[in-house]
Amino acid sequence: MARYTGANCKLCRREGVKLFLKGERCYLDKCAFERRGYAPGMHGQRPSRKPSEYALQLREKQKAKRQYGILENQFRNYYHRAARRRGVTGELLLQMLECRLDTVTHRLGFAPSRKAARQLVRHRHVMVNGRTVNIPSYQVAPGDTIQIRKKSRQLQLVHEAMKRISEGRQAPWLSLDKVNLSGTFLDYPKREDIPTAVEEQLIVELYSK
Repeated sequence: MARYTGANCKLCRREGVKLFLKGERCYLDKCAFERRGYAPGMHGQRPSRKPSEYALQLREKQKAKRQYGILENQFRNYYHRAARRRGVTGELLLQMLECRLDTVTHRLGFAPSRKAARQLVRHRHVMVNGRTVNIPSYQVAPGDTIQIRKKSRQLQLVHEAMKRISEGRQAPWLSLDKVNLSGTFLDYPKREDIPTAVEEQLIVELYSK
């Protein structure tokens, strides 16, 4: 599966908000967005015109894609799957993105960022219901147990990430067992519980055209 390999900080600067793509570094003063909070490129500091309706919709879509580390084709497929289900399309879209194994691994605190969580999954360090799964887009369902393999529990990346996890940043739809490096996916998250700062309705309007 294709993935973005460029500079992460440029994405935050382009969207004008912190996307927290580099873990704890994003909370420090040396974060590139703190030092250069304008768009990248030679015209980044020029005053921008009032964005059109389409531009606003496009920016929200780009913001969501970049936060979850997904490229266009896969993101569009998620939207079409959400549109076919009963319910609020925008909320269903975010639920599906939150059910990705790499996102759940990151939310549980096993990795400092989604990119690091994706690498953990791809390198076969993560198990779901006792079986190794190396597909980052694997959809986790309520009741599933996610844990770090026994052979991988000494990974420094995992232990450093777990030291930084706090109760205030724990997702309410997940249950974490720090001792055994495992967690349970309790239920599908509600929109008010998902901390992703996007206006999903604008994404729906963009794809509905």
